[in-house]
Order: sequence, then structure tokens, then C-alpha cells
Amino acid sequence: MERGGPYPDSMVRLIDEFARLPGIGRRSAERLAFHVLKSDRESAMALARAIQEVKTHVRHCSICYNLADRDPCPICADPKRDHSTILVVEQPKDLISLEQTGMYRGGYHVLMGHLAPLEGIEPEDLTVHVLLRRVDEAQANAGGAAVKEVIFGLSPNLEGDGTVLYLAEQLKSRGVTLSRLARGLPSGSQIEYASKAVLADAIVGRQGLD
Repeated sequence: MERGGPYPDSMVRLIDEFARLPGIGRRSAERLAFHVLKSDRESAMALARAIQEVKTHVRHCSICYNLADRDPCPICADPKRDHSTILVVEQPKDLISLEQTGMYRGGYHVLMGHLAPLEGIEPEDLTVHVLLRRVDEAQANAGGAAVKEVIFGLSPNLEGDGTVLYLAEQLKSRGVTLSRLARGLPSGSQIEYASKAVLADAIVGRQGLD
């Protein structure tokens, strides 16, 4: 949007920033900007502080790569969880979806994506090396627990299946039980969009990998 138009420069900058957000078009960006403008100062400043705090304090857990504001994250630091079991997911939002079922009390590992060679995403672009180290070295895992089972909780689509095959090949000689979430998840779907009931059934009915 050009300067000198109908909006003050500060409004133009705010609209421009909102328009950079995924799924936000120009009209939606304008509505958001006007909402901020019409909000009381305290509410607007609270939003600004929340954005600043997220960028300042939120980081990836050094053990599982979940998002957290302290290291290790609350899940890895919880002594009541079974850290000998690791549920591998693609993104932090998948972890949140699975955690909300209340059906799983082990640890997690966030890969930060999936393998996609055609897009240039190789194992070294993910946190695969961290996962393997957790399996190989108990002191690298949460609570110093030796890993006994790795559950694959990747989305049941082409990329997710390819990533599972690669990880299974890397792990099968390491003496751990390998399983994956039950196929109650629709093929081609994504973990984050599945209902709590479907995810709970997938956890309980997880299947071993040969």
C-alpha cells in the first residue's frame, strides 16, 4: 500500500504486517488493524507484549524440541511420565493435539517436519540425529531414562509414511520396540485435524512395526 493514501503511515505499516500472516488477505488485515485501533490502549499493549514475549521467551526444548518457555519443557521435566516411551510427531501442534486426548503419558519427540527429498528436506534438516541420540544414550533422554519403545505419530500420508520407513530403518537395530498409531486416522489426513476421540483410539490401538 502506497504512503500518502487514505491511512496514516502507522496504520499502513500495521496493515502490511497483518497481511504477511498466513491466510490473511488485505481486507482481513485492514479489519484487524481497525480492531487494534478501536481497542483500548491496555488491550492493544497487551497484544504487543504477548507478541514480544513469544519471540523473547519461547524456544524449542533441547530434549524433545517441543515449544516451551523453559528448558527442559514441562513434559520432559515431569517425573511422573514414562520417558522410556517416545511418541514421534512432525510438529509441536501435533504434540498438542495428542496431549489433549489425555490417553498418553510418555515422552515425545518433535521432528520439525517430514522427509520430502523433492523439496530438498533431508534427514539432516530435521531433528533425527537428536532422536537417535536419545535412543542411544539414556543421559540424553528426559529423566535419564533408557528408551524402550518408539511410537510413530506422523500423519498417515505419503510424506509421513516415507519418514516412518526411514526412521524404522535407522532404529530397528537399536533394540527398541517400534510401533505406530493405529490406522483409525484417515489415510492422507494430518494429525492436527483429527478429533480427540480418533487420536485416543489411535494411541490405544497402536500397532507394532515388523
